[in-house]
Amino acid sequence: MADYIWSPTRDLIEQANVTRLMRKLGYVVPADKPDKTAEEARSFVRRSQKHIEWFWQEALADLGLVWSKPYSRVLDASLGHAWANWFIGGETNIALNCVDRWAGSGSHLPSPGKEVPDPRTALVSETEDGIVRQFTFAQLDENVCRVANALKACGVQRGDCVACYMPMVAEVVFAMLATQKIGAIFVPIFSGYAPPAVRERLEDAEVKVLFTADGSMRRGQPFSIKEAADEAVKGLACVKHVIVYERLMAPGAADRVSGRDKPEALLPPCPMQAGRDLWWSEIVGKQPPHCPTESMPALAPALMIYTSGTTGKPKGTVHTHAGCLAQMSKELGYNFDVRRGDVFWWFSDIGWMMGPWEIIGCLFHGVTLVVFEGAPNFPNPDRVWDMVERHKVTHLGISPTAVRMLIRSGNEWADKHPMPSLRMLGSTGEPWDPESYMWFFEHIGKRRCPVINISGGTDIVGCFLAPLPIMPLKAASLQSAGLGMDIDVFNEEGKPVMDEVGYLVCKQPAPSMTRSLWKNDAKYLETYWSKFPEVWNHGDWAKVDKDGDWFLFGRADDTLKIAGRRVGPGEIEAALIEHPAVSEAAAIGVPDKIKGQDVVCFVVLHRGRGYEESENLRKELIEQVVGALGKVDRPKNVMFVDDLPKTRSAKILRRLIQKKYLGEQNLGDLSSVANPDALEAVAKAR
Repeated sequence: MADYIWSPTRDLIEQANVTRLMRKLGYVVPADKPDKTAEEARSFVRRSQKHIEWFWQEALADLGLVWSKPYSRVLDASLGHAWANWFIGGETNIALNCVDRWAGSGSHLPSPGKEVPDPRTALVSETEDGIVRQFTFAQLDENVCRVANALKACGVQRGDCVACYMPMVAEVVFAMLATQKIGAIFVPIFSGYAPPAVRERLEDAEVKVLFTADGSMRRGQPFSIKEAADEAVKGLACVKHVIVYERLMAPGAADRVSGRDKPEALLPPCPMQAGRDLWWSEIVGKQPPHCPTESMPALAPALMIYTSGTTGKPKGTVHTHAGCLAQMSKELGYNFDVRRGDVFWWFSDIGWMMGPWEIIGCLFHGVTLVVFEGAPNFPNPDRVWDMVERHKVTHLGISPTAVRMLIRSGNEWADKHPMPSLRMLGSTGEPWDPESYMWFFEHIGKRRCPVINISGGTDIVGCFLAPLPIMPLKAASLQSAGLGMDIDVFNEEGKPVMDEVGYLVCKQPAPSMTRSLWKNDAKYLETYWSKFPEVWNHGDWAKVDKDGDWFLFGRADDTLKIAGRRVGPGEIEAALIEHPAVSEAAAIGVPDKIKGQDVVCFVVLHRGRGYEESENLRKELIEQVVGALGKVDRPKNVMFVDDLPKTRSAKILRRLIQKKYLGEQNLGDLSSVANPDALEAVAKAR
C-alpha cells in the first residue's frame, strides 16, 4: 500500500454524502481511522457491483430522485443485458428534478412543492468578453418555461428531436431543460463542428427545431455561427425552425458584444430566412413564464449525443430521463460530494457529454452551475484560475489536454491565485501523464484537493471509473470502479485479469447505458456486446493493480481521442477521400504532449488524374479535413504512400499502420495482411 499522494481528512470523511449512505446501510465508517474507512468503502463498492438492483434502489432513495409515478421494479433483464429495462412502470422528468423541485412552483410536482422559491443562484454564465449573468432557481424556471412554450409554438411534440449548435452560454441550459420538460429529445452538437458534420447529425436525428446563435467570440474576435448553421440546414426538410440567440449585436439583441460600443461593420452578418428563422428574443420573449412538465416514462429518451466509432458515420447514443438522473446524480453526489452552497464548473462544450452531465448533475442537487463560452487562456493564461476565485468555485473540472496547455504558460499564473474556495478537482477525457497530473494537484489543488479523475463515455453518459473522496489517491489513477457499475478487466479470452492490461468491460447492465443506437440495433450489438457474451466491451485498455486501484491506457479500438474528444478515423478519412486527388486514406492517432493524441493521415493518390505529391497538395488536404470537421480535428500531417496495408477482406489495418509509423518492432501476427509490402510503404511515407 504505497504511492498514495492524497488522503481524506477526518472532516471530509465525516461529512461526505457517501458516508451518509454507507452508514444508513449498516457500514462502519470511522472518520478518525482512514485505513478502516477505505477498507469499508472498497467493500461497499464491491457489494454495489454485485447487487446492482439493491444498490440503485437504495442510492436513488438516499439522493432523493423525484418520481411523478413510482416504479414497481428496479430491473428487468429477461431479454438479455443488451436490452435491460430499468425502473419498470416509473415516470419522472429531468426538468422535474433539476428545476421544478427548487423553483417553488408546486403545480409542477406530484405533491405540493416548496412554499417559497429557492433564493440561491442556480446558474452563472460568463462570456469570453466578460459579461456575467446570474439566475436564481426561480429565474431558471421562468426561462425554461418560456423556451418550452416557444418550442410548443414551433410544433414540437413528445419524441421530436431538438438540436443545439451554440456556444456555452446560459441559453444552452434553458434550451436543454425546456426540450426535456415537454418530452422532446435534446441533441447537443459540438460548437466547433463544420457544416457537413452538423448536417449529418441533424439529418440522421430528423431534427425539427435547431437552436443556434448569431455568433460568438474567439480570442477577442467575433465570428459567425449562424452562417455555418445555415449551410448545415440548407435543403433539410426535417428542420422546420431555427431559433437564433442574439449573442452578438443583432436585431433584438439584449446586450452588445461586450458592453462596449462596437461598429456593426466588425460583426459577422446574420441572414435570417423568413418563415424558418426566429430571433430568440422575439419567439421566447413573448411566451408566458409557466409551462407544465410532462410526466415521462422512465425509459423515454431525453438526450441523444453523437459519438464516433471506427466507421465514418457518427453513432447516436440514446439516453433516458431516469438513466441520466440516476447516473449523474449518483456521480456528483457521491464521487464529487456536492452539496447545497457549492459552485461547480466543468470547462466543457455542450456537444461533449460533460456539458449535459454537469447541467443535470448540478441542478439535481441544487448546486450553482457555472458555464463559460471562451478559451481557458484568454485574455490571459490565468483566465480559469481568475474565474475560480471570482465565482468562488468549489469544484473545478478540466481535461488533461487543457491542463497541459496551461502549464506551458508557467507556474506563476497559477501560483498567484490561492483559490481557497476549491474543494475538489475533476478530470476526464483521456489518460493523464504523471507530470501534468502532479502539476494540477500541486499548483491548482495546492495538495489539499483530491483529483476526482473519472472515465466513462458518451455511450453511458457517465463513469465506469470514479474515485470516492473518502479513499486515498495515487497519482494519475482512477482509484475505483463506479458505484453500481460491475466492471472488470478481461484478457483476449474473456477471462478476468489482475495487474495486467486488458479490456475494460461491464458484466451487468447500468441505467445510463445507451438504449441501442439511434435507428441501428445491429451496430449497437456489434459495438458493445459482440466480443464477450452478455458483457459490455467499452473499448478501453485498463488495469487494476494489486491494491485495487484502476488505471487506463487509451483506446483498444481505432477510435481517436483528440484533446479528450472522441472522433472516428472514418470521419477524417471520408473528408480526405472527398478530394478528387485521393483514392484511399487512413487516419491514425499518435502521441501528443498537449492534446494527448494527434492525427496523422496516410493517403494514396489517384493515378492518372494529374495530381502530384507536393507541399501545396498536403496543405490542401489538411484544410479539406478542417473544412469538413472543424479546426479541432486538423491533422498534424498528411503523408503520401503507394499503398495501405489491408486484410484479405480489404479492411485497412490502422493499428498496424500506427505501429509501423511509431517504429514499434513487434508488429504481431501478419498472416492476415493481404499486402505486406504496403507496410514498407508506410515506413517510406513521404
